[in-house]
Amino acid sequence: MREQKPGMNLDQVLSGVRLKGSGALPAGGATCLGLDYDSRRIQPGWLFFAFPGSKADGRQFALQAMQRGALGAVSELPAPAEFPGFWIEVEHGREALATASGNFYGWPDRRLSLTGVTGTNGKTTTAFLIDSLLHAAGKTTALVGTIEYRLAGKILPAVNTTPESLDLFRMFAELESLGGTHATLEVSSHALALGRVHGIRFHTAVFTNLTRDHLDFHRDMEDYFAAKHRLFTPESSPAPVCAVINQDDDYGRRIEPAAGSTVIRYSLEPGADLCASDVRLSAKGLEFTLHFRGEQAHIRSRLIGRINVYNILAACGAALSYGMNLELIANGIAGCPPIPGRFEQIDEGQPFTVVVDYAHTDDALRNVIAVARGLSPRRVITLFGCGGDRDRAKRPLMGKAAAEASDFVVLTSDNPRSEDPLAIIMDALVGLRRYDTPHLVELDREKAIKLALGEARPGDIVILAGKGHEPYQVLKDRTIRLDDREIARSVLREMGYTG
Repeated sequence: MREQKPGMNLDQVLSGVRLKGSGALPAGGATCLGLDYDSRRIQPGWLFFAFPGSKADGRQFALQAMQRGALGAVSELPAPAEFPGFWIEVEHGREALATASGNFYGWPDRRLSLTGVTGTNGKTTTAFLIDSLLHAAGKTTALVGTIEYRLAGKILPAVNTTPESLDLFRMFAELESLGGTHATLEVSSHALALGRVHGIRFHTAVFTNLTRDHLDFHRDMEDYFAAKHRLFTPESSPAPVCAVINQDDDYGRRIEPAAGSTVIRYSLEPGADLCASDVRLSAKGLEFTLHFRGEQAHIRSRLIGRINVYNILAACGAALSYGMNLELIANGIAGCPPIPGRFEQIDEGQPFTVVVDYAHTDDALRNVIAVARGLSPRRVITLFGCGGDRDRAKRPLMGKAAAEASDFVVLTSDNPRSEDPLAIIMDALVGLRRYDTPHLVELDREKAIKLALGEARPGDIVILAGKGHEPYQVLKDRTIRLDDREIARSVLREMGYTG
């Protein structure tokens, strides 16, 4: 998706951008033909945005951008020595990109209905459910999240859970050109803290829950919570029309939406605006009675586990914010297929259950094991690992969560990135060894999956946790093809099961 539109006067593109110092723009009414933050994609007449990063300084690519014909560069940092072009210094690089992108594309978010879903766990499932409900209502939509991006039926690869503002505005503009009306976004704490959604207007903001995660990026849990809270009290755009909030979550009860937002609080207990009763769980899905302000509907879903009752309630709240009736909502939930990599079952005819799940925090591990326990298995066998270059303090917590709730644990590598995989495993073992739970350690994830499946007996559940939908593993020097689902199917076939 690239600019297919006439250029715009540079003054118009940068209207509203906070310039640093005097911030003089080049004279002569320059015309901007496009924008990008990746110098490799710059075309003649485009404006290059150079961000400071944790691994690289975008200014080092400014010369390459100019060689490709860039009009100039924008950054919150000073120009490199002898930079051969005009340099616009701004107060905040990503906020500047968001404002410039909105100007360039004519602020399509003002005409679309956007739903932002934030929280630690459940964002992806909730976003998929909301998109399913919008489709049931006959809407042409976009979906932006961890697994993939969907644009009016077209599937695009996901780069980040929440992409840069420029990519969002490009998608919004294309969606609008295709007759689309609604977009659902997973909004990460990184996106909120860094300014990727600066100035974007959300119709509905959804909060799922908050548990320990991303403390390699945020100072502490309060800083993490403050980032999430920005979705409900934005400084750079009007408050959401509606806020949908999990009342059963401690942090959810602390959210104070901006004045003017209609609030829908959901719970598994009576007394909330939106709640569930008569919950029935099975290996084939779940059912419950949905209650909303004196009305009720029977909800049936192919999703498994109590945690998904919360995700469904959150999605129902978003649907209600758009005026959908309960009958339409019930049909939309029933029609939503299982979510890739979220308690995704692998069935090759084996006499035990195998599921792949994205759980990669201690709370998420407890949740997925609790879902498995709810199916009354003979034993729960859990395979997991911890990501490298991330919060080290959560590794023993994950080991503890796996050991305290499982009957057998296989500890392996996740995405070690630049760290030593063995050092990561030693951190997790600190928590795992607090219990007498039998366990094995195998650094090679493919071999570890084979060990976990080889341990299984009829009636057991094997959980392959951590990577979910991801078809790769990130190592120190390369990224390799590795998909837990593919490996599990292959191993089960080697064991003699034929589907």
